[in-house]
Amino acid sequence: MGSSIRPIALGLIRRRAQILVFEGRDDVKGETYYRPLGGGVEFGERSDDALKREFREELAADIEVGNLIGVLENVFTWRGHPGHEIAFVYEAGFVDPDRYAEEEMKILDDPATARWVNVEDFTDGRMILYPEGLIELLSPDQ
Repeated sequence: MGSSIRPIALGLIRRRAQILVFEGRDDVKGETYYRPLGGGVEFGERSDDALKREFREELAADIEVGNLIGVLENVFTWRGHPGHEIAFVYEAGFVDPDRYAEEEMKILDDPATARWVNVEDFTDGRMILYPEGLIELLSPDQ
């Protein structure tokens, strides 16, 4: 993690009332959580280009990046280590419509799986969605 602020780009891909997320686990907190796909923005790289690169690396998928729906500052502890991220959250969509028919997608550079989860599972508190503040960006008036 280190002691620097990390810029990240996250892509919100929707399928009807669902969003595409991956499941993470913090064994120190004993917490299972979910986060949209994306990752770090490299120096000299635009956040929307970083998002396209991350989806190619993680799912071998091409995406179209839509509107920037929000910027979230996330100060957190993960597995006992402090972290600080600035997250650019974009609407996004798969270029290949067949990807929407896949229930689960193996993430290539990580031992994780992406899956579709109903937004209401997050809004009613059944499941944890990170980064904090993202649920508010998902509200119907967005």
